[in-house]
Amino acid sequence: MGPTARPAASSTTSTTSSAAPPRRRLPAMAAAAALAAVLGIAPAGAAQSGPADAAKPGTPAKTPVAEGYGGAVSSVDPDASAAGIDVLRHGGNAVDAAVATAAALGVTEPYSAGVGGGGYFVYYSAKKHQVYTLDGRETAPLSADKGLFLDKDGKPLPFADAVTSGLSVGTPGTPATWEDALDTWGTESLARVLKPAERLARDGFTVDPTFRQQTADNEARFKDFPASAELFLPGGKLPVVGSTFTNPDLARTYALLAKKGTGAVYKGELGRDIVDTVRKPPVDPKAERTVRPGDLTARDLRAYTTERQAPTRTGYRGLDVYGMAPSSSGGTSVAEALNILEKTDLSQLSERDYLHRYIEAGRIAFADRGRWVGDPAAEDVPTKGLTSQRFADSRACLIKPDAVLKSPVKPGDPNRPAGPGSCDTRGHAAPTTYEGENTTHLTVADKWGNVVAYTLTIEQTGGSGITVPGRGFLLNNELTDFSFAPADPAVHDPNLPGPGKRPRSSMSPTIVLEHNKPVLALGSPGGATIITTVLQTMLNHLDRGMPLVDAIAAPRASQRNADRTELEPGLWNSPQRAELQALGHSFKQNPEIGAATGVQRLSGGRWLAAAETVRRGGGSAMVVSPG
Repeated sequence: MGPTARPAASSTTSTTSSAAPPRRRLPAMAAAAALAAVLGIAPAGAAQSGPADAAKPGTPAKTPVAEGYGGAVSSVDPDASAAGIDVLRHGGNAVDAAVATAAALGVTEPYSAGVGGGGYFVYYSAKKHQVYTLDGRETAPLSADKGLFLDKDGKPLPFADAVTSGLSVGTPGTPATWEDALDTWGTESLARVLKPAERLARDGFTVDPTFRQQTADNEARFKDFPASAELFLPGGKLPVVGSTFTNPDLARTYALLAKKGTGAVYKGELGRDIVDTVRKPPVDPKAERTVRPGDLTARDLRAYTTERQAPTRTGYRGLDVYGMAPSSSGGTSVAEALNILEKTDLSQLSERDYLHRYIEAGRIAFADRGRWVGDPAAEDVPTKGLTSQRFADSRACLIKPDAVLKSPVKPGDPNRPAGPGSCDTRGHAAPTTYEGENTTHLTVADKWGNVVAYTLTIEQTGGSGITVPGRGFLLNNELTDFSFAPADPAVHDPNLPGPGKRPRSSMSPTIVLEHNKPVLALGSPGGATIITTVLQTMLNHLDRGMPLVDAIAAPRASQRNADRTELEPGLWNSPQRAELQALGHSFKQNPEIGAATGVQRLSGGRWLAAAETVRRGGGSAMVVSPG
């Protein structure tokens, strides 16, 4: 048995305004496709098959949308989605399939997730009609304090130095999340659901352009660590697109976990190897890089537990939106932005006015996130206030139809919201701190109606860059999600390091219910852009009437209480950019924001799985029985 989850906390709720417009039913696919064409988005099914897709016999096809019976899986990778489908096809439930998919992503997406990382698991029980969560976020060593990333002069370390170090490695939470989820809600053993991933690691997967590019982006770092170089740069060269990549060390690691459970990590030999690697990073003697050691200990591993807590919950258009409570800021920020937009009928606005209100809602939500959200075990986080309609109303009045808020916006006070007719701007403005932008997300549903939205990560692409010798997985650099120092010394920062503390995250696995039954579930990677990606995708689908796959594919904007809003090329090159600039918005281009996946419940027991059409080379949506 691995670490056990803690008892559930009380629910966090907020009310839905009776003044909100009624939920708008989705129009026909043709209408949404026309809207998609106006926006310049990639059409459903537009993911291009490259050499990697056909190089290896038996490689699953990659398609961004699938519809049918028996359950559904959506992830960024076809081998991972196929692992989940295999578990569903043989009688496993959504939890079993989610863990199988996640373990496979540890093979094919090793720069985004794996045994050395952590994440957030959101589960809907069809039997109980309730949503549950597991916080499997990494934790700082018990020796950590607020000066963890300060030099001897009290100045923040260079970010690049902190990332590639043992100092940035938190206690992994992914293995505990897998075992606790299976023990609590699953029907299969950890040994059973790890089999597809173990086989995939042993037999190999086909290298695609994304995997090669991510390896190239990390080539200089990997070369400084012999175990990373041996695994990811075979023969000293980048893996070739279309070739087969194997990871026998990871296959053996999965076999060890199957045999001994997560005790191998938190009390046993695998944990000892993790600790040794963090405390004495195995650096190539020829490397010019100075790699700082960390202070992770066996005691830290033994002390680790997942946190089982109530999800965030808010009403929107007659629906119930559930997300991940702090230490993630995803659930509170998505809920606040939805509540800010609740009383505006977004379906009737022009594209310019819709984007204007969406951007401003994100700006405000991030101002409040920065001031109030951290690890609730160490900070007094007003989750109920942040997700309340009353607080949102005191912030929504800041949005003007013909003007743009100046960032950084001052935070409000969710503990004492301003009264009716008053706008809350009593806080002290501070800029948003940096958060790394890589992660992966999967979404699963089964034939019984259970649903999982699971986001997992090792933080930056390639994590710390340090592979545990002989074990086949990278260690996270998750502790760099802490603020190195307060963004403004005059403002309390709830996200400074501390002993055993979980760094704040933006991961936003989300499940939406109507009358206690699932409507859709979704999530995305992308660091702090996860919040805006999930929010915009939901608005595209629920308010703007796009089918889920088109809502995911639509070009994105991301405003995080900064001077400039980031735009993908589809919006950068659109007429709306000039229209928004005329209002006062400023922009910078981001080539790619997020990589979402989702599932949607249809009538008659059918499920729709949806993924990206282009981003990260396109995602992989599958169902057990197409039809």
